[in-house]
Amino acid sequence: MNINWIQASIIWLTLAFIAVPRQPSFAQQVIPDVVGEIKPPADESPEFSVYGFAKLDYIQDFNRVDPDWAVALRPSRIPTEEGVFGEDGQSVLSVRQSLLGVRALLPTSVGNVRTVLEMDFFGVGFDQGQTAPRLRKAYGDWGPWRAGQANSLFTDIDVFPNLLDYWGPPGMVFLRAPQVRWTPIEGDHTLAFAVEQPSETIDVGTFDRVIQELGLNIQGIERMPNFTSRYRHSGDWGYVQCAGILRTVGFESVGSPPPPGNEPKDQFLGWGVNLSSNLYFREKDRLILQYVTGRAIASYMNDGGVDLAPTQPFPNPANPDTVPLAGVVVYYDWYWNSAWSTSFGYSVNEVDNRAGQQDDAFGRGEYASVNLVCQPNDSLQYGIEYLWGQRTDKDGASGTDNRIQVSARFSF
Repeated sequence: MNINWIQASIIWLTLAFIAVPRQPSFAQQVIPDVVGEIKPPADESPEFSVYGFAKLDYIQDFNRVDPDWAVALRPSRIPTEEGVFGEDGQSVLSVRQSLLGVRALLPTSVGNVRTVLEMDFFGVGFDQGQTAPRLRKAYGDWGPWRAGQANSLFTDIDVFPNLLDYWGPPGMVFLRAPQVRWTPIEGDHTLAFAVEQPSETIDVGTFDRVIQELGLNIQGIERMPNFTSRYRHSGDWGYVQCAGILRTVGFESVGSPPPPGNEPKDQFLGWGVNLSSNLYFREKDRLILQYVTGRAIASYMNDGGVDLAPTQPFPNPANPDTVPLAGVVVYYDWYWNSAWSTSFGYSVNEVDNRAGQQDDAFGRGEYASVNLVCQPNDSLQYGIEYLWGQRTDKDGASGTDNRIQVSARFSF
């Protein structure tokens, strides 16, 4: 399936232009006719603050997961074959959730400039399994504009429950990405658009062996950014939100030349819709809801799945295509009083596996938890949490994990 990317971009930008009410731009509102040196107004001063916390997690796992991910419950890292990572039972103490951040506010004659730089110590990628610095956020805000690395506009961070576990629900959309964001409307009704860093996950499935024999090196094609948008309506009762994504995903072979007429290369259109809400009850309680569906959005999910995969098994033609999935989050944060709370709920990420994927490809990840947390003041939090997770593969094989986590957090 070939995509006319210029056409898709024109359509997206046209819809964005139509959706925004006509009003003076931010530059027209705050920038004078002659802009000289940017100086803070006389009645305001810059602000700078350091924040974060030190956190210790003790995890007693009654089963076993990939050792590199033992300090968080990710269903995709649960084995579906007994004994792959050793005998059941593992004890872990970790400070990887500890966080350090800085904020700055610079009032200027053309509006306030805000910056955020934040990191934790939860190693991923080459550092997975290690206590290593990891950049979370690095962005600046000026008027309706944001530039830098922040939560994707397709993500609703308010869907993350009050958990002790680091990774959280697999059915949640959760990705931090370099982006340029524009928020023309903000308040009870908020509308925003962004272009974000593209990336994709590719599963060659049953064609893995032939790809190796031919000496091919399959990699993603990232010629266009991802386009995201979000609308939120909020009030005293809570909020409802709808976010969307339109993206291009593709692959090509690099390195050794493939046989003539067999050059693996194609591009596809991916899309997703994320509906989410927080509904408030009593003073602080909230019901957390999210449903997401789409194709080629696995790289935006909190856990599990791939964006592209072959639709037919070898030796048939691969006919690769985008992979559909759906995710659900249902949680409730219950506050017993001003200090004690309990969060409980369930989440699932289900993939519509393609026929050309291996039997052990990730098919469904489920997650449930319940906790008891005490936060007597802004500086101290401690609690205990029970977590259950299950992974089901394409062929129906499954594995489960049960664990207890005890945490203490000291904030500043």
